[in-house]
Formats: sequence, structure tokens, C-alpha cells
Amino acid sequence: MRKRNIVGHALVILLVVACAAPWQATQAQGLAEFEKRLTEFTLDNGLKFLVLERREAPVVSFHIYADVGAVDEVRGITGLAHLFEHMAFKGTETIGTKDYKAEAKATAKIDEAFLALKVERRKGAKADKARLDTLTEQFKAAQEEAQKFLVHDEYEEVFSRQGGSGFNAYTSQDATQYIVSLPSNKIELWMLMEADRFAHPVLREFYKEKDVVMEERRMGVESQPTGRLVEEFMAVAYKAHPYGDSVVGHMSDLETLTRAEAERFFKTYYGPSNLTIAVVGDVDPQQVKKLAEGYFARIPGGAKPEPVETIEPPQLGPRSVVIEDPAQPFVLIGYHKPGVEHPDDAVFDAITDIVGMGRTSRLYKALVKEKKIAVYASGFQGMPGTKYPNLFLFYAVPARGHTNAESQEAIDAEIERLKAELVLPEELQKAKTRARASLIRQLDSNSGLAAQLTYYEVVTGDWRNLFHQLDKIEQVTAEDIQRVAKEYFTTKNRTVGLIETQAAE
Repeated sequence: MRKRNIVGHALVILLVVACAAPWQATQAQGLAEFEKRLTEFTLDNGLKFLVLERREAPVVSFHIYADVGAVDEVRGITGLAHLFEHMAFKGTETIGTKDYKAEAKATAKIDEAFLALKVERRKGAKADKARLDTLTEQFKAAQEEAQKFLVHDEYEEVFSRQGGSGFNAYTSQDATQYIVSLPSNKIELWMLMEADRFAHPVLREFYKEKDVVMEERRMGVESQPTGRLVEEFMAVAYKAHPYGDSVVGHMSDLETLTRAEAERFFKTYYGPSNLTIAVVGDVDPQQVKKLAEGYFARIPGGAKPEPVETIEPPQLGPRSVVIEDPAQPFVLIGYHKPGVEHPDDAVFDAITDIVGMGRTSRLYKALVKEKKIAVYASGFQGMPGTKYPNLFLFYAVPARGHTNAESQEAIDAEIERLKAELVLPEELQKAKTRARASLIRQLDSNSGLAAQLTYYEVVTGDWRNLFHQLDKIEQVTAEDIQRVAKEYFTTKNRTVGLIETQAAE
């Protein structure tokens, strides 16, 4: 996750001329200019705001970063963080309902019916089929009754009618994020809506949305060979850390999740102390602070949840998993590596650029252009997240008539080349130049900038590391790359995943 700035065009110009001027001086000027325009404050309940003035257009982007993702789940409730992405659009006690008191009573009946059905299903082969059928019908009837009180999509439509755009939410291993952009005269509307959503969320249509998520799992994982491979691969690569479980969750967990479990998860992880909000655009920081104190400060505070304490133990030897499928062959090779705050993180960024990014990368040139044994090949760090120690992943899609073994051998050759030879000065300089250009592109929009500010603030502890990361990349040497390749890209530290093509029955 790296993105772009926008203090007028000043920082853009500073970054572009960095090739001709000393980078550290340029970086310092950019950060200093940024600090003049950024106001940060924390409410008494622990909720932190980052407010950046950018007056070019009368619009504002809002980005709420909840420091909770799939990694914070435990066995039995996998998929719950992702389910909250769907719940984000369901409204509150005042939005999305015709009669909340009547709806709440109907919702209680849904929960009661589901729990009864769950208990009977748990009996497995001993379950009473007639009772199962009766309970299933009662569950469906309770859901249909609750539908009478719903106003569908009202939450999103309120923003849409007021000129909103980009209203969305998304979940990763590390975070759950909520975004929208609005005209700058609608800041108080956003405050009212979002504070209400976090103070009085209503998990309406919970079981219907579970069905939607289960269908997403069927379509994105169970019916997709690469989806199945990645899930199996991660489970093999991680034996202890929750990064080994997918964001979408296990099907049996999704089938049995209850609204009560979801509400407990929300109370634990979505409190003010676990939220960081960026407001970027045509704003007055003092007005934002006053409104935040009037709306968000009402939400009761609490202690910030503890981070994941499980540490993935070192591998004792190479691991592998093979999926047999009529699909096209596929190769995944992963190596365990440290998280984003490790001193070598910038080195892995440089390796990503040199070895895996785009058609000029070493992997693409070697496997696709020169040897013509693959139709695509790449590599990158940060799989499946960055907050905790993760994987550097290499992958290739073999060309027709060629095998996984050929692609794996060619990838191994490029890895050994990193260990045996120093990367060329021009390769390293291109990587550094592209890193700066990437910052310029990624911080080009209010929403992109808001996303980056919250990411660096939460994951690294300071939004200023957005600038310091580029400084670290600038300091990477060819010797650093060789050292890191030798230390981490070892057979003992490797997991290999393959799709081996098998004729359809």
C-alpha cells in the first residue's frame, strides 16, 4: 500500500525533480509542506482524526480505518470481519427501517429460529428430518416478517442523493475500511451518519448476508482452481498464525455464525480506540474537530484490543501442496519474511520492483519473453498482509505445452541469481525512481491520500512514515538485496503450491 500527495502541485514537483536533487532534502521539504496542512487530534474516547486541507475542489474524502481484519478472528468465527463489510450498508436504528421497535422484535424471532435450527443440525445423522423441515420454514417465515420493516439501501442512498461517490467498504487480513467522498458542504451529514453507524449499528438481514458471503466463497474459492490453491497454500505455509485462514472464512463457520457472535465481535473491535479517520479535501480543520466532538465523542470509549500474539514458528523444512484439476497449471512459491516495520521492508520493496513488477521485471523477461515457458510471471511482498510477518510470493502461469517444473526451475534460477550477483546499478536506480513515481500516482486523489494516511498511521504508528518509507528505499544497496535474498529465499523457508493439470473425468 503506497500512495500520492497533494499539497497543490508543490510536492509532486518536488518528488519529480528528486532525480536531480538530493533525495533527503527533497523529502524533508515535502514532509514539511505536508505537516503545515495536516491537523491531527484524538477525542477523549480514543478516536483519532487526521485532517488534511486540500482546497483545489469543493469535495472531501472520508476514510475510516478500523484496525481489525480476518487476522483477528479465531477458529469458529472465521469470515466475520468480512461479513461486517456487508453489514456496513445496512443502516442504524434510524436509517434503513420503517419501525425499529417492531423490527427489533422480528429480528429477535429470527435469532431464536436460527438457534433452534442450528441445535437440530448439530445432531448430524441423528437429526429429526421432519423437525429440520419445520424449523427451516419457521426461520424463513421469521426473515420474511422482518423484511416488512426494512427500507433497503437507504444508508447509501442518503449519501448518493447528497452528491456522494465512491461509497464502499472493504476487508483484508489486517483491516476493515469504510470510504466515501462528498461535497465539502456535507461534512456534518457525514459526521451524523457515520457516528450513528458506529454508535448504533443494526445487523439487519444478517443471515441473508451470510448467504451472500457463502455464495462469494463458492464462486471465488470453491469453484476457482486458483482460489482453492491459494487457500490450501496459505494453510500449509502457516501452521500457527491466523494469516493461514482466508478472509472469506471457512464454510462451516459461515453456516453457523450467529448475530450474537457478530455483535460481540463488533463491541470488541469497532470501538473508538480502534478507529482512525482521515478527512482530506476542502475542509476547515477546526470545524471538523468541533463536529467530531459533537458527534463521535458521544460514542463510549474503551481499551484498544490486544494485537495477535501468535508467532509463526520457523519452518523446519520445505513444504508443498498440489491441487489436481483440469485447469491450467499454476505455480506459487512463498518465503516467510518480516512485517512492514522490519528494517528490511524497503529491501523487499526493491526486490519486488526488480524481480516481479511489470513487463520489464526479471521474471517476466526470463520466463515470458526469452524462454517463452510462461504467459505470466511475477513476484511481490506482503502476502496475505503486512502488519505481521508475511510471505514474499513468486508465481507463474505456464504456457501451453510447458510445465510447472519448467517455470519453477526458471524462478529458482532468478532467485539464485539474486544471491550470486549484485543487481545492476541501473536496475536499482529504476526501482527507486519508480517508487517515487508510484507515490505521485497513488496520492493523486483525496481518497487515495486518505487511505495512505490511515494505513501508515495505524500500521507503522505515524503517517509521516509515508515519506520515510521512500527515504528507506533510496538507501537500499545492491549488497542489501543480495544479503536479504540469501537470508530469506532458502529451501528450508519455502512453501510451493501447484495446480497440476489432470484430465476431466
